[in-house]
Amino acid sequence: MQKIGTPEGTKTVLSKYPFILKKKYGQNFLIDAHVLSKIIEAANITKDDCVLEIGPGIGSVTEQLLEHAGEVISVEIDKELIPILNDQFCFFDNFTLINEDFLKLNIKKVLENKTNIKVVANLPYYITTPIIMALLESELPFINITVMVQKEVADRIIALPGTKEYGAISASIAYYAKTRLVANVPMHSFIPRPSINSAVIELSLYKTAPVELIDKEIFFKVIKAAFSQRRKTILNSLSNNFDIEKDKLKKILEISKIGINIRGETLGTSEFATLSNLICSTK
Repeated sequence: MQKIGTPEGTKTVLSKYPFILKKKYGQNFLIDAHVLSKIIEAANITKDDCVLEIGPGIGSVTEQLLEHAGEVISVEIDKELIPILNDQFCFFDNFTLINEDFLKLNIKKVLENKTNIKVVANLPYYITTPIIMALLESELPFINITVMVQKEVADRIIALPGTKEYGAISASIAYYAKTRLVANVPMHSFIPRPSINSAVIELSLYKTAPVELIDKEIFFKVIKAAFSQRRKTILNSLSNNFDIEKDKLKKILEISKIGINIRGETLGTSEFATLSNLICSTK
């Protein structure tokens, strides 16, 4: 049987069903068998796993997931794709399809009593960060999150402190997970061909937080402040975002051994944790 995730398979599906591509959903369908295998390999899918798939499209990745996973729950926002997906996978008893905007979905209810949960997603640029942060902030016991995103976004997510790409999203995600690049995905790996390159990245979630925090909200506020004005010193960034006297902030930075002239974009998870805990202690 012809695989969907091939040039011929995708063309067959698109010609069979009266479906109009929607640019707003970033509908570019993967036709690269090598990349498909990389996704399955990176996510380390086994028959013991329940996989939450976000953005199945016409089912290129879904088809592979159903072969390897114990259960697949796919969430698709486009109602016109639902009949296509149902038609292709109705014979699989381990497949559940939900037609919903993922960000409006009660994900805790959907995954209630599920174990060994992994996430596989193909995310358009405009919604990448909100979906990843919603997954992480849900505090559900995900083992890993394997996502295909725009290359530029992938570079920012996996960036290390002190690099050009490092920003608030890099620092925020680093609290929840260890990130890595799985594969770069060129434009010709899709139908229709997008105007940008993509990448597959994997987020391996920590079972316990890498740092101890007094107040998680303050921790993320410190991160946001540090990147609110790039190239500003951490002293000025904190001063502009916290109602704390500058002398007190200088003392905090002195105690933390970070220094008043250090820039926020050079700090990592442990430094942000130290700062946020000291700020909490001075209130």
